[in-house]
Amino acid sequence: MRAVGAVGTLFVVFGVLLVTCDSFAPYEGWALITFKEAIYEDPNMALSNWNALDADPCDWSGVSCSAARDHVLKINISNSGLKGFLTPDLGHLTYLQELILHNNNLIGTIPKEIGMLKNLKVLDLGMNQLSGTIPPEMGNLTNLIRINLESNGLTGMMPQELGNLKYLEELLLDRNKLQGNVPAESSINFTSNVQGMYASNATSSGLCRLSQLKVADFSFNFLVGGIPKCLEYLPSVSFQGNCLQNKDAKQRSGAQCGASPPGKSHSGGGPKNHFAKDKAKRERTSRPGWLLALEIVTGTMVGTLFLIALLTGLQRCNSKPSIIIPWKKSASEKDHISVYVDSDALKDVMRFSRQELEVACEDFSNIIGSSPDSLVYKGTIKGGPEIAVISLCIKEEHWTGYLELYFQREVADLARLNHDNTGRLLGYCKESTPFTRMLVFEYASNGTLYEHLHYGEGCQLSWTRRMKIVLGIARGLKYLHELDPPFTISELNSSAVYLTEDFYPKLVDFESWKTILARSEKHSGSIDSQGSICVLANSLEGRHEDIQGNIYAFGVLLLEIVSGRPPYCKDKGSLVNWAKEYLELPEVMSYVVDPELKHFQYEDLKAVCEVVNLCLNPDTTKRPLMQEISSMLETRIDTSFSAELKSSSLAWAELALSS
Repeated sequence: MRAVGAVGTLFVVFGVLLVTCDSFAPYEGWALITFKEAIYEDPNMALSNWNALDADPCDWSGVSCSAARDHVLKINISNSGLKGFLTPDLGHLTYLQELILHNNNLIGTIPKEIGMLKNLKVLDLGMNQLSGTIPPEMGNLTNLIRINLESNGLTGMMPQELGNLKYLEELLLDRNKLQGNVPAESSINFTSNVQGMYASNATSSGLCRLSQLKVADFSFNFLVGGIPKCLEYLPSVSFQGNCLQNKDAKQRSGAQCGASPPGKSHSGGGPKNHFAKDKAKRERTSRPGWLLALEIVTGTMVGTLFLIALLTGLQRCNSKPSIIIPWKKSASEKDHISVYVDSDALKDVMRFSRQELEVACEDFSNIIGSSPDSLVYKGTIKGGPEIAVISLCIKEEHWTGYLELYFQREVADLARLNHDNTGRLLGYCKESTPFTRMLVFEYASNGTLYEHLHYGEGCQLSWTRRMKIVLGIARGLKYLHELDPPFTISELNSSAVYLTEDFYPKLVDFESWKTILARSEKHSGSIDSQGSICVLANSLEGRHEDIQGNIYAFGVLLLEIVSGRPPYCKDKGSLVNWAKEYLELPEVMSYVVDPELKHFQYEDLKAVCEVVNLCLNPDTTKRPLMQEISSMLETRIDTSFSAELKSSSLAWAELALSS
């Protein structure tokens, strides 16, 4: 059996950054990688080439470096649909001059560590979904020229420290939920200067100290009080949509201001207010007794149910064995989360000891495959079957609690597969000393379909044998897709099809470990470092179910089986593009058939080509499901003994040689 396909770069996100370039600052590379970790949705693949193993992050998309390529000067990733958090580690990019993440879907708070970026000139986090307050530490960024925090969900008051930004020319804070007064005070009269702004002396505080401010927008918040005199040079639209005492700029209605975000109440205590309270009190006391009793009973029941649910959740968390895993490189005891592993999830899956597998695999010397992230051993369980053991090449310090949870989830998912045309998971191995994570599958002794098609052994695959393999793969996929929830092969190709001694196909999803990385990365980026959080295994994101992707891949696989050509080769290009001109024309359809085959059934070929066309339809809504595909092939392909004799005058000899 050849090497198992690559399982993904298993340490890119969770291992230590391997920066080997002497000139580039390693801590800046680490900061970029932790930023990527915190992004759990990247629909436009904006960060696809951010690879922790690259020595030079200066070539990553959206990253600009100094001329000497030793420091990051600019990050500009706008309009990319990024969803995730801003990590505190961004504060390590101390040479950064521009941080532009405009129009994404960033959530969470602005970390106070942003205040460490002393060289920052442009901060653009506008049009995201950020919440929380504007950190006062932002006042440390004395080189800032432009701030854009518009169209977020920021709350609280504007910090006085913004007045420290002596070079600030543009401040956009509109369309948030900011409260309180505009922080700008001065004890002197202002006179217009040549630029149309107002000059102030050292007695000013807050925004009145911003002598270079040209553009500012505070509209559509919940600001109260008046417009400071030092900011009256700004257009009135800069203050509209607030709760200010200003007639020139259109403000919110009284009802909207009364329902402003939680915070200090600005309502007065005058006679009207007391009258409203007395009226409400009279209404409460005048209600019928039965209605009051009903409200009390309902409230009691709701409170009781809430308390029961809360206690049940806490009990469930506390009953699970926990794994404490680090969120970031820190000596602080607070920087961790608690991950609770469900010990019952694998209770029905066989657990092998490392010693048992070591004996079965001849001291792990019988290596039959390898990849950068795994080794595959062949062995024989004493008194049992032949096995293939996949050992994940992971160091203990690179293993995280989330990876443990997803390892558990994937083992449980693989263990539920039970079909003649799917590889059978016999069990797993999990030990701490030495650190071990292994999977034990039944052994398919005849290697992969890819090897037989492309490594000089295709002559063993007669037409009838290939059609039997096609039907077996279709049955296996039909079974997987009809499970609840469905199971899909991560990378369906001829390397994922293993053959038994009698050429019976078995679908094995070794590439499923790539999905573990992707799902674990999303969750690791969605956790902050404040205290402990209870995370249950069944609350994690499920594996990606790409049914339509499997159907398309099955169409390509059919072409590969019939033609004997790989899906893509450098000299001949794409198999799909090559076969297009032959698939729909009966007179040239036979050109698709592998030249190694001397005999084939035309009716079988016609059925296969028809299915290929359906599977490769660019419109995914017009592709049939595997149930329909399997039925079409089963009813139209003849793999009987008489069909074998009919297709080849040498069938007796072929059968004798293959037996």
